[in-house]
Amino acid sequence: MTAPRKLFIKTYGCQMNVYDSERMAEAMGANGYVTTQVAEDADMILLNTCHIREKAAEKVYSELGRLKPLKDLNPDLKIGIAGCVAQAEGAEIMRRAPVVDLVVGPQTYHRLPAMEIAARAGERPVDTEFPTEDKFEHLPKGPRAARGPSAFLTVQEGCDKFCAFCVVPYTRGTEVSRPAERILREARDLVARGVRDITLLGQNVNGYHGEGLDGRDWSLARLVRELAEIDDLQRIRYTTSHPNDMTDDLIAAHGEIGKLMPYLHLPVQSGSDKILKAMNRKHTAGQYLELLDRLRAVRPDLAISGDFIVGFPGEDEVEFEATMSLVRKVGYHSAFSFKYSARPGTPAAERPVLPDGLLTERLHRLQALITAQQYAAQEAMVGRDVTVLFEKSGRMPGQMVGKSEFLHAVHVTGTGLEPAIEPGQMRRVRITESMTNSLTGVLL
Repeated sequence: MTAPRKLFIKTYGCQMNVYDSERMAEAMGANGYVTTQVAEDADMILLNTCHIREKAAEKVYSELGRLKPLKDLNPDLKIGIAGCVAQAEGAEIMRRAPVVDLVVGPQTYHRLPAMEIAARAGERPVDTEFPTEDKFEHLPKGPRAARGPSAFLTVQEGCDKFCAFCVVPYTRGTEVSRPAERILREARDLVARGVRDITLLGQNVNGYHGEGLDGRDWSLARLVRELAEIDDLQRIRYTTSHPNDMTDDLIAAHGEIGKLMPYLHLPVQSGSDKILKAMNRKHTAGQYLELLDRLRAVRPDLAISGDFIVGFPGEDEVEFEATMSLVRKVGYHSAFSFKYSARPGTPAAERPVLPDGLLTERLHRLQALITAQQYAAQEAMVGRDVTVLFEKSGRMPGQMVGKSEFLHAVHVTGTGLEPAIEPGQMRRVRITESMTNSLTGVLL
């Protein structure tokens, strides 16, 4: 019997890339591949790339330099570039990096098995189209393995917002929403394979408007209500959202659907109306705060996460302090913050950039405030009872790790626990201690 070929995937960037990598691995199962965590053992290596951050392409070329010795040792090794850098710079990658055997964009990875066959025949295929067919329906059906208790599920791709700093509309395309029937079918399959917590993904996920079971367009709230009817699906989350698409029915859903977890990632990017306008965000800081008030009115314990860009062109100390003021008002449970970096092809890329030292200083100030809020939110959990979905064993003997409703990592350690904790179980836990990025508790 021929041994299966091994596939190594390195994933950069967002949760959607994590989901895409999982689907690519399943698709390559149709060509006889199994995944490996060791690049040196692989017969094929895929780099699933992200184009959001600065020097994304250069990081890809740097990684290719590290992989080249593997190909020198194994000429049959095939290397592919997938994802958003592939979409943006596919032809340039093939010209600049002879070590690459194929390039596939984020909308065409359902064609990856055929491209791999072509690569083994000596071709160097590139596919960065925006096809009309639904890639999810055309993915080859590989082995359907058991899953862990948590999973991502893409429901929407692309973005029509055209924020001045963002490359997503150019690499992922305009907004497309998957039909509800296909999403529900995939969700039921995930649950049958052991998943209990599903995070719905989209570049602008709350802009979802897919065809519903009744033939009409469904909102994200309507989709969530239908997903909540699936037996054994215990938790639903969604990311990433835009404030302008936080509709009345979705706000109401946070107060009415028990399976919709009290955690929301809602990026604002800046607290300055001047900068928000320059970013083409089409909302004000005040509107964002009013929206959070409405959400907290229906779900008072809602944990809020956000995104911030520091040093967008034109930001002075007044605008930056407006961001700091907004953060103080919101009280984030967590947030991601970055120095502005120009993405080629975006409107903001033509504007003068601020000195890097100034960006670094402002970023440190913002991150210190966000970290203090994160620690305060965690400390406030001590003494409270939460429900933890356990996912895996921890590093310590007898330790299990899981997630609370609020997406906190929770550790429980003990021996002789009756009944024993198994991955996929949900148990009540009393929080006893706040650690740097996690909580510790005891079973109730």
